[in-house]
Amino acid sequence: MGGNVGVLNIPNALTITRIIIIPIFLTSIIYKRYDYSLYLFITAALTDTFDGLFARLKNQKTALGSFLDPLADKFLLVSSFIVFSIYGWIPKWLAIIVISRDVIIITGWFLLYLITGASHVQPSILGKVTIWLQSLLIAYILFGINLPILPDMPSFFLWATSGITILSGLHYIYKGLKLTHAG
Repeated sequence: MGGNVGVLNIPNALTITRIIIIPIFLTSIIYKRYDYSLYLFITAALTDTFDGLFARLKNQKTALGSFLDPLADKFLLVSSFIVFSIYGWIPKWLAIIVISRDVIIITGWFLLYLITGASHVQPSILGKVTIWLQSLLIAYILFGINLPILPDMPSFFLWATSGITILSGLHYIYKGLKLTHAG
C-alpha cells in the first residue's frame, strides 16, 4: 500500500478528524446552530479532499486509511440524509434510497469478502459522482438555511441525486457479481 508508512500519518489523521466532526455536526443541527453545521460540513469536505491528496502525493496510503476513508464518507452522508429527512429538508424517499444503496454496497462487500477473500473494491466513477452529488446536495441545503436569499433547491437536483445513487448501486452490484464469477 505505500511502503513503511505509519498508521498515524497526515491522511489518516484527516480521516479520523472527519469521523470526529460527524457527531459535532449532528449536534449543531439538533441545537439549531446551522452556521456551525455549515462550517463543520465544509471542514469535513476539505479533510476528505486533502486526505486523498496527501495519501497520493506523499505515497502514504495505508490499509487503515483505505478502510476508514470510505467509512467516514458513508457515516457523514448517511447521518446527514437521516437527520435532513427528519427535519423535512429532503424527502424521506431520497434518504431511503441513499441508505439502501449503502446497506447494499456494504452487504455486497461483506459477501464478496466471504466468497472470494478480496477485501478491497475499487470505487467506480459512478460511485465517486454519487458521493459528490450527495455532498453538493447537503451543502446546498446548509447554504440555503444559512443564506435564505438562495433559491429553493431545484427538484431536478433531487432527482439527479437519486438517479445517480440508484445507478451507482446497481453498478456496484454488477461489479460484485462479475467478481464472484471470475473467482
